[in-house]
Amino acid sequence: MLSPSLWGLDRERTRDVLTLALPIIGGMLSQNVLNLVDTAMVGRLGPASLAGVGMASFLNFMAVAFIAGLASAVQAMAARRTGEGRFFESALPLNGGLALSAMIGIPMAALLIWQAPNIMAAVMIDPAVVEEGSVYLQMRLLSMFAVGMNFSFRGYWSAIKMARLYLFTLLAMHALNIFLNYCLIFGNLGFPELGVKGAGLGTSIAIWIGTLTYFALGWKHARPSGFLEKWPSREQFSALLKLGLPSSIQQLFFSGGFTALYWVVGKVGTEELAVVNVLLNIALVSILPSMGFGLAAATLAGQALGQGDPHDAHRWPWDVSKVASIFLLALGIPMMVLPEAILSLFLPQPELVDMGRLALQLFGAGLILDGIGLILMQALLGVGAAKLVMAVSIGMQWLLFLPAVYLIGPVWGFGVTGIWLAMIGYRGLQAVVLAIVWERKHWVHIRV
Repeated sequence: MLSPSLWGLDRERTRDVLTLALPIIGGMLSQNVLNLVDTAMVGRLGPASLAGVGMASFLNFMAVAFIAGLASAVQAMAARRTGEGRFFESALPLNGGLALSAMIGIPMAALLIWQAPNIMAAVMIDPAVVEEGSVYLQMRLLSMFAVGMNFSFRGYWSAIKMARLYLFTLLAMHALNIFLNYCLIFGNLGFPELGVKGAGLGTSIAIWIGTLTYFALGWKHARPSGFLEKWPSREQFSALLKLGLPSSIQQLFFSGGFTALYWVVGKVGTEELAVVNVLLNIALVSILPSMGFGLAAATLAGQALGQGDPHDAHRWPWDVSKVASIFLLALGIPMMVLPEAILSLFLPQPELVDMGRLALQLFGAGLILDGIGLILMQALLGVGAAKLVMAVSIGMQWLLFLPAVYLIGPVWGFGVTGIWLAMIGYRGLQAVVLAIVWERKHWVHIRV
């Protein structure tokens, strides 16, 4: 393995990066394991159940994305207060994030639970799929604002360099989720057999138990910092919304962009949609290290600004990128060298594997650049540049990438390789734009 010293990093900075990033990455990988196990269990109920749960999960992701954006605001403000030495106030952003998650999430969840059958009927045709998906979506929405609270806790634990609490809680929550689904889906160990309703209910119960665990940990570790002891002032609430709302809108448009992408690729052909679906799933797993390292960069840059050291804040995402490059290189090489072996795990038809081979190789080759872009994006969120990140993300995805995909795919007929070249080009250009923004250092003057 490459030594970090080859990249010009000292041991202390490398340790700070890994201490923050690895627990977050571990938690994200645990989520993917949970998703795979859930899919395997629901798959035993039949294709209608699997299709309904798949679409409902995506709709739930879109609903949660809006309040999940508050996490970046909590992290930015808590990291800045920590860097300023104002530890007694560092939990106030967390208090605000928890309150806003409830204030926004409860009425939104109630509305969506009421409308779940109509929403599913609008996106799916098969009545059996609509029925199964509606029940699952309603059960998942029972924990919608608890998910928002969990993201706020993640932002806080990351900001104060206690990300290990996030990892341990998430691992326990996911293990409980798998156990409850095993019992409630199939009626094992004396539990009622609830099918897809049990799958959604088991997940919501596990999320709520995880939320209660976070509250217990907050009471133990964050009371000296003001946890649940006083609420943010009107100005602090306003600052939290000012930082969190752009990130929430960005998350909502980003998830909506995937819906639009599936619609566009579906116009090209069913086989192309199947291949792109696999490529996207591989891509989403592959960017997890970048997200973890990005959240580390957000904390480190935010704390450095709080300490009045903009030069150190400027260095952090580049130093984080150097460490992340080692991990991303290890992920990208197999995609470039063994694309057939990877794709054949998901696509049994040789012609579909051949259709996606070059696209996966290109993705592996561009993984480091894409990762640096994600790290810079999170770093900008960490220093309070949420509006700028929102403008770049939405503009690049909706005004450039999606129109280009429509032309390349349905209009010009360049297929999967052409579509994926557009994806790589958009992500690479976004990374370059974010790098230029970071180097201009206008973010130094943002107050949070």
